[in-house]
Amino acid sequence: MVDPAVDLELRHARRSTQIKEFAIQFVLVTSSLVAILTTVGIVLSLAFEAFLFFKKIPIADFLFGLEWSPQTAIRKDQVGSSGAFGVIPLLTGTLLISFIAMIVATPLGLLSAVYLAEYARRETRSVVKPLLELLAGIPTVVYGFFAALVVAPIIRATGSGAGFEISSESALAAGLVMGIMLVPFISSLSDDVINAVPQALRDASLGMGATPAETVTKVVLPAAMPGIIGSLLLAISRAIGETMIVVMAAGLAAKLSLNPLDAVTTMTVQIVTLLTGDQEFDSAKTLAAFAIALLLFILTLGLNVVALKIVDRYKKQYD
Repeated sequence: MVDPAVDLELRHARRSTQIKEFAIQFVLVTSSLVAILTTVGIVLSLAFEAFLFFKKIPIADFLFGLEWSPQTAIRKDQVGSSGAFGVIPLLTGTLLISFIAMIVATPLGLLSAVYLAEYARRETRSVVKPLLELLAGIPTVVYGFFAALVVAPIIRATGSGAGFEISSESALAAGLVMGIMLVPFISSLSDDVINAVPQALRDASLGMGATPAETVTKVVLPAAMPGIIGSLLLAISRAIGETMIVVMAAGLAAKLSLNPLDAVTTMTVQIVTLLTGDQEFDSAKTLAAFAIALLLFILTLGLNVVALKIVDRYKKQYD
């Protein structure tokens, strides 16, 4: 027979545990709902303002227009007096600069991650990795100054000596410096993922007679590929969303060009430009910022979906 005092104490302990579990579950659910509702609120606000914009400007003109000139002219007979809201030049500039940045950051980031994880001694790793990650803590405005005052003049002087006409602000300068900025993101995340690969896989590969290089390329990297793709996705998202470097190194000119030596602009730069200063909030010029933001959100979402499919494919291959 159970002592009533002991039974009462057990009931109190069980009730206390249930209350604690309920409180923890409530906090977790609330946190999840906050994140979900915040995302839904952002999407709905962008969609609502973009809908108002498309009531003024046809969606076909926005998505397929080749000219971006949102300012309102003084006289009605001026070209573009009603504004030109073709997003193609902004999209082209965004992809061009992001592509240049990833061309620079991907090999540097991955090779440095492989070196630190597989070849560097512990003493070297303890010094090099913190120094590399210091790049991630530098404000982007500093990168912008570096691009405008150092990289752009070097590119312009080199191009002029070779007979090329290069703008004082170019997509190449912005892309190169942005690529340097992205190196620690790719390197740090890829290094952590590579180190997470079980040592038993390396030992098995080496035991079968594979060289260290073959082990890295045929065993370690395939095993770490989902995480590496995630680091590249993060870097691409950072590149697409970067503003300060583009403003200072590539300029504000919305030019439809795939020439990296030309001055171009990006979608995020135009969002900031359109919402800066005193503006009529119901004008097409201001509402265009929300349409650009919605398009940017859709592009990023599509990029995430593609990346998840790629990760799933690599997982299946490795399994």
